[in-house]
Amino acid sequence: MTEQDFIQVLDAACEILTAEAAGAGLQSAKAFESRVRIVIQKLISDSGITIDLDPPAQGFPDIAVGRFGVEVKFTMNDTWLSIANSVLETNRVADVEKIFIMFGKMGGVPSVRWSSYEDCVVHVRTSHVPRFEVEVPPAGGTVPLFQQLGVNYDTFRTLPMSEKMRYIREYARGRLKKGERLWWLEDNAEPEHSLPLQARLYTKLSMAEKTRLRAEAVLLCPRIVAPGRSRDKYDDVVLYLLTYRGVLCHQARDLFSAGSVANPNNDDAGGICIQRALQLIETDILAAAERLDDALFIEYWGRSAQPSERIAQWLQQADSLATDWVPSASLFLDYQRQRLQPKH
Repeated sequence: MTEQDFIQVLDAACEILTAEAAGAGLQSAKAFESRVRIVIQKLISDSGITIDLDPPAQGFPDIAVGRFGVEVKFTMNDTWLSIANSVLETNRVADVEKIFIMFGKMGGVPSVRWSSYEDCVVHVRTSHVPRFEVEVPPAGGTVPLFQQLGVNYDTFRTLPMSEKMRYIREYARGRLKKGERLWWLEDNAEPEHSLPLQARLYTKLSMAEKTRLRAEAVLLCPRIVAPGRSRDKYDDVVLYLLTYRGVLCHQARDLFSAGSVANPNNDDAGGICIQRALQLIETDILAAAERLDDALFIEYWGRSAQPSERIAQWLQQADSLATDWVPSASLFLDYQRQRLQPKH
């Protein structure tokens, strides 16, 4: 059977199923999928191809027709948009080369449509395991996902998960609004976010963990040195702690300005609170610069940063943001002196 032959089968199946939907209708996804199987099998009865009428539940696509496949979607709502399969495609039917979608819409005017799978994937959702979103066909002006990614579906589906995630991360970053951050950054084959399911309160952490997290937040979010009247200066700190470490911090300002962190000895020495707070955790910030993944610096700084250069680059950013003091004049002085020493 040629692809053109199979397209004619899909056209005929849609006509039959649309007529049935307009009559008694189909009231469940299971019933619709079963009906799609039976109708297509009757239409290809002379081809010598037999469809499995009771296949494994998790196979992708739902219906294998020789080298063609049909993924079945169904809704009782008046929409042609639906969540589709995981980008992993771990249960893909090996013999299927070309996939189509058969979509039954019972809401509004009941109807059934088909489309090429690649052409109607319009989005990838990343709230848990990344999953495609399909629209049959895409609404006017909607650019199919794989065109946005700059890679065709057949190439994408054969990539290892780590390579797929590179495309997905880039796509997701391009959709972020001001003040939003990605909640996953993993650069490996694990598709799920690694946060603990139970979020923690910052106030309940040990002092050692509080200090470690403050040091990480300082390094990734140099905007904290901006003047106190600056809007949104702590937003990235809060988002980092919540989305990457699973820690909820109600008062981010207190991480750097409270007396317990800026003046733990209560010696009334005066000075700028944020400056004193950072001087007390310089060693911890240096350690964070050595251990944090480069993906975090790409995410928060917008560029890659080698561990040996992170403090110097942080100081450059901090100097440009602070107005009441000069961070490089009082922070990491030993580090700066060592960088100036001639190398033998």
